[in-house]
Amino acid sequence: MAEIEMPTLIMQEGQGPGQSWSIEKERVIIGRSEDCDIVLVERQVSRHHARIRRLDSQYVLEDLGSRNGTYVNGREVTGPYVLQDGDEIQIALCVRLSFVGAEATAPLVFERGKRPRLYLDKERHVVSIGERELSPPLSLAQYRLLELLYDRAGRVCSRDEIVGAVWPEAAEEGVSDQAIDALVRRLRERIAEVDPDHLYIVTVRGHGFRLDKTPSS
Repeated sequence: MAEIEMPTLIMQEGQGPGQSWSIEKERVIIGRSEDCDIVLVERQVSRHHARIRRLDSQYVLEDLGSRNGTYVNGREVTGPYVLQDGDEIQIALCVRLSFVGAEATAPLVFERGKRPRLYLDKERHVVSIGERELSPPLSLAQYRLLELLYDRAGRVCSRDEIVGAVWPEAAEEGVSDQAIDALVRRLRERIAEVDPDHLYIVTVRGHGFRLDKTPSS
């Protein structure tokens, strides 16, 4: 039986980062009350803070007259807002959620026990795509970046997280966006040497990058 592809909310900041919720119902209420579909415990969050409604193939976010507001990509929501893949939702400016659209979540689902198409063998430090291994091996920086994205299992990694994982010795001084983009571009090129038909490293605008390691059939 095929998996039903649903958009997902992933907590990036708040009490319980990494939690995720599939938007499976026609209407999902977010708030502090226990009768909400997504319960957030922060005191700044109103009892019934915001709502996501499914309208045909779109998902619409609305603030429910909350005390501290609902924001998308830094802008306050003052009316119905149609969510797009990669949007960052802030609830009362204390909880940060990433919206991952159905098209983006679909490739992340694979059968129980089936190895993803892109596979990282950490013991050997070898990257395989399908039945082929990347050769020559990735550089240390490329491997560290891929390992970070791989371990996050499809969740978005910020640029700061990438700097901390790839260049820990330079975290305090900072690394330019150009250097990060160049590393991402080169890693994409290396992966494309084996599989040019699928974009494994996905840019989530304004937030960072995530790994799509299992392309849909």
